[in-house]
Amino acid sequence: MCGYPKFITQGFNEDYLPLWLQEGGINTYYVGKFANAHSVTNYLDPPCAGWTGSNFLLEPGVYDYLNTSWAKDNAPWTYFLGEHAINVTTNHALDMLDTAVNGEEPWFLTVAPAVPHVGINASDGVVYFPIAQPEWADAFPDAVVPRTPNWNPKEASGVSFLLDLPYQNQTIVDELDELYRARLRVVAGLDVMVSQLVEALDNYGVLDNTHIIYTTDNGYHISQHRLGCGKKEGYETDINIPFLWRGPGIPKNEISKSVSTHTDLAPTFLKLFGLPQRTKLDGQIMPIITNDRSARAVEHVNVELWGAAAVYETQEFKQIELPPNVSNNTYKGLRIIADDYSLYYSVWCTNEHELYDMVNDYYQMDNLLSDTTDIKNVPSGTYLDRPLSDVVARLDALMMVLKTCVGIECTKPWLQLHPQGNVQNLQDALDEKYNDFYSSQPHVSFTACKMGYLAEYEGPTGVMQYGGDSSYGYDQQQSLNRMMF
Repeated sequence: MCGYPKFITQGFNEDYLPLWLQEGGINTYYVGKFANAHSVTNYLDPPCAGWTGSNFLLEPGVYDYLNTSWAKDNAPWTYFLGEHAINVTTNHALDMLDTAVNGEEPWFLTVAPAVPHVGINASDGVVYFPIAQPEWADAFPDAVVPRTPNWNPKEASGVSFLLDLPYQNQTIVDELDELYRARLRVVAGLDVMVSQLVEALDNYGVLDNTHIIYTTDNGYHISQHRLGCGKKEGYETDINIPFLWRGPGIPKNEISKSVSTHTDLAPTFLKLFGLPQRTKLDGQIMPIITNDRSARAVEHVNVELWGAAAVYETQEFKQIELPPNVSNNTYKGLRIIADDYSLYYSVWCTNEHELYDMVNDYYQMDNLLSDTTDIKNVPSGTYLDRPLSDVVARLDALMMVLKTCVGIECTKPWLQLHPQGNVQNLQDALDEKYNDFYSSQPHVSFTACKMGYLAEYEGPTGVMQYGGDSSYGYDQQQSLNRMMF
């Protein structure tokens, strides 16, 4: 079970952001895709709660560029046969914006187009390249996937099935470049949609009093690490996504270096509307709307996935013979960023490890743990003037906290390890006096590769806590009690 059915069974339909906003007197509106498996057969079973107005893009037409299926305000759904998905989404968004602006209460509107996703025919499930609107059909004729150091490398990179991926021949390279151009063309159509929404806000006279946030749910790889096209890896191509904010009090053309994830959106929106925070949220308020925009509230991003890789997502690549172990794509990952260091650490279900120094190896080609299946056998080397083994021990312990975290454990994971509060980041944790403590921690590991989230195959849970300058012990429940206050 996944997507909308799991959203319902987990109880989120009775307790999530739009309901909290409505409790605070905010009108809420939604246009576009809400969740995977949100379909014409289940969108009323039960209806998605919390929206003053809605127009949901539903399966099976979610990714069909010329045959989308929609349901407005839980009315009977309808196909928009022959109309381009971007045009339909734009029209629905402008219509919903008109309703929102003309209401008497403050409002919150989400517009969630399903492009530039690869196309999927609503009728037969055939997958195809994105289709541009006619005005963009011939745009960007010379664009190609950027030839970065990790683009179709001569030597395989990464771990697990990636080491068995074939070098892409010119035919495949040409097709992937064409996919890249197709994606650029439909994104150009989205740019026009955004400009029309901004123009409408200006015409309504509310632009300067409206916050506009632009982001996406995932990145995308095309040819990097010999991967074809997809989004399921922990590499920077897939996890480092755009986040742009325009609004009152937000400085123009400023770039924030604070580390953030989408789990921070709910507490940030609650703060923006002046509403009380909810307990046990896995995110925290973004520094961009606080007085200290230069602050690094956190240094870590937790990354994980269960199941097989989608190495090539479209029919054009049927002739490619993929390695049989593409199902071994379950992993836990940790991205950690500060002024003086930048790292990506991961443990795969095969118990292979990755560690990339992102300052000197941004394209993630030199895995510092290329032969490691047990962190007790970390190769020699140094990082931050400390033995590499000491750094890995800290990263692994941090991931042990994050892989099952809830609430403050997610935003302040070092507190779970050091309840005294004197360790705030990796640099603090690297103090030599903690060496024995970290070397004695349980390690992130897997007992098997599975296609879904099955916690019993994910090795140990829980960490030991440092108990003082010379002692430590395991007291998970006491730690959780401490962190609740």
